[in-house]
Amino acid sequence: MQIKFFCPKWGSEHIAWDAFCAKVKAAGYDGVEAPIPFDDTERAQIFEALDKYGLLLIAQYYQSFERDFEQHKASLKKHLEYLTSLKPLFIDSQTGKDYFTAEQNSELFKIATEITKQTGIVVAHETHRNKALFAAHITKDLLIANPDIVITADFSHWCNVSESLLVQQQEAVDLAVTRTVHIHARVGHAESAQVSDPRADEWVEELEAHLSWWDDIVKYRMEGGAQLMTISPEFGPAPYMPALPYTKMPVANQWDINLYMKDMLKWRYADISGK
Repeated sequence: MQIKFFCPKWGSEHIAWDAFCAKVKAAGYDGVEAPIPFDDTERAQIFEALDKYGLLLIAQYYQSFERDFEQHKASLKKHLEYLTSLKPLFIDSQTGKDYFTAEQNSELFKIATEITKQTGIVVAHETHRNKALFAAHITKDLLIANPDIVITADFSHWCNVSESLLVQQQEAVDLAVTRTVHIHARVGHAESAQVSDPRADEWVEELEAHLSWWDDIVKYRMEGGAQLMTISPEFGPAPYMPALPYTKMPVANQWDINLYMKDMLKWRYADISGK
């Protein structure tokens, strides 16, 4: 099974696409994970840079802002249909809302599933605060009710929501492992979706918990005969990254942390991916 690593554009919005893709390629990533705007000029710049440096694309949908459900549903469909037309490797979707009912969120999942059937482009629904899959126990119920959907596993959000390392929600984690096709490799803790620096000794327990979950996902995918596993180290900039008061200086460097996570996981799974 191949394991490919993707660099988030999040946190590098100030860098032009050509320069960003050159940096990503030089750092040893296989691709980029990013939202793609409707603007024709910017979209052309993105795909020109991706092609120039031989990088794959995971397209992101995060614009689930509409409170009115019918408007929200129409927006989801518009964005997913647009992104599938661009032929990304797949789409990472922050689907739904935590305040929508289970039935409403399931309706959104069905729209995504139908689009996948029509286009062949997989939509992986992200486990993310404020979205449909915001908590482990809620996700468990929705996965059971919607057996066709697959997910992007970002368990850091669940740690924050539950104020725990999910030790009392193993059944939900186990089910999520079986439905995961993509990992957002960020380490969370009981009070935040992002530790200050995963290299620091004070976060060993949290790092080991996340590594254990990711190991289970990789093992499940490999034993199931999957040909590809994708991982995006996704530590974010401030305010995800803690910052010092008054100066607002980040306590660590986002790019360096994500690069560390990529290199560490590439080494950890070297025997699986052949790298």
